[in-house]
Amino acid sequence: MAGGPFMSTDVRLPTHNIVRPDKDTFLDEVNPFDAMMSRFDRAAELLDLEPGLYKILRHAEKTITISIPVLMDNGEIQVFTGHRVLYNTSRGPAKGGIRFDTDVSLEEVTALAAWMTWKCAVVNLPFGGSKGGVVCDPLKMSVGELERLTRRYTAGIISTLGPDSDVPAPDVNTNERVMAWVMDTYSMHMRHTVTGVVTGKPVEMGGSLGRRDATGRGVTLVTKEALDHLGMPVSDATVAIQGFGNVGSVAATLLDRRGCRIVGIGDRVSSFYNPDGIDIPAAVAHVKQHRSLDGFDGGQQISGADLLTLDVDVLVPAALENVITTRNAAGIRAKVLIEAANGPTTAAADAILEDKGIFVVPDILANAGGVTVSYFEWVQDRAGYFWPEDVVNDRLREIMTRSFHDVLRLSREHGVSMRTAAYMLAVSRVATVHRLRGVYA
Repeated sequence: MAGGPFMSTDVRLPTHNIVRPDKDTFLDEVNPFDAMMSRFDRAAELLDLEPGLYKILRHAEKTITISIPVLMDNGEIQVFTGHRVLYNTSRGPAKGGIRFDTDVSLEEVTALAAWMTWKCAVVNLPFGGSKGGVVCDPLKMSVGELERLTRRYTAGIISTLGPDSDVPAPDVNTNERVMAWVMDTYSMHMRHTVTGVVTGKPVEMGGSLGRRDATGRGVTLVTKEALDHLGMPVSDATVAIQGFGNVGSVAATLLDRRGCRIVGIGDRVSSFYNPDGIDIPAAVAHVKQHRSLDGFDGGQQISGADLLTLDVDVLVPAALENVITTRNAAGIRAKVLIEAANGPTTAAADAILEDKGIFVVPDILANAGGVTVSYFEWVQDRAGYFWPEDVVNDRLREIMTRSFHDVLRLSREHGVSMRTAAYMLAVSRVATVHRLRGVYA
């Protein structure tokens, strides 16, 4: 990772004017693509991005929508809709997850692909951004139905996939097993095993040690850096974590081990508060046995809304998008907000949090640990040489720590929030590569 244009942290400010869309256009607060674009526009304005580059970076390179017929267990055929969006590949192969959810839409997938572009750039990985999804309810489908759905979806988008073009990973409601199906389907079409076509797969199939905990570990690393920067001791810092799936539970476990006092946790079903600190190992064991926090007896049950407004040092939204909006942002009392989820804060709520003096570590930096170790997995697959877990974790710490301070330095230099600085850094890096490559016509 040393040397070369990918390592630059300089933000060059060209002197051009941008022709922007009508500012009076209605912005739906919870529309993820509008939220992403409003932040991109702010960074582009501060960078004075050339009009041509501005137009290029506002558009996805490739959008695919397919129909996915699946033979269900009852003998009937159901047709699902799947999407895959490659937003930008100027810095390298597209990288982004595949999600199975009833709320999947092309607009959401496009926004997430753009977020992946900026996320990879802000931590300086040689990847572009992509995302995929299928509109379905995986909780109502059998393992066999999910496998047939995955394989048909993979076959439908196979022209974009490959270690040098587009590399999927797990996302909402997908996991190592789904990635194994994607890899096997792609490999069958290629007539040879291609481990590097996906990341987040089982270790036995070329997955990386440390990948499963990587996002939560990255969240822990930037939390420590944020507290150190603000002069707040990590030991006994109070923390509330909304979302107790893989990311939230790993972050809770690692922060608990560092001496933080986790006073609030919650998932889609239940939320709990204990001012003396929740027994995190007990909560993790409960979820492992019962698949949710429902029935956990380690604290006072509270509402999900109250969890977000607890008076704590650190709030970690680690669930879904749009949980902090103009409706509740004024009630956020945390001193530090670590965005472990993608898009947990709406763009309209940003100003409210800034006015309250809350130090926000944005999603494209805070949850980049997952894609960073996915990069490590891709590198190991390409080399056919695999690293011990301590090496993976050490290299993750190096990249997350350096990236935090790259963004912090830019935030101070330009007098902007950490979110705006992260977007400026990411957009500048992508724009620099476009300038160097030129436009193929």
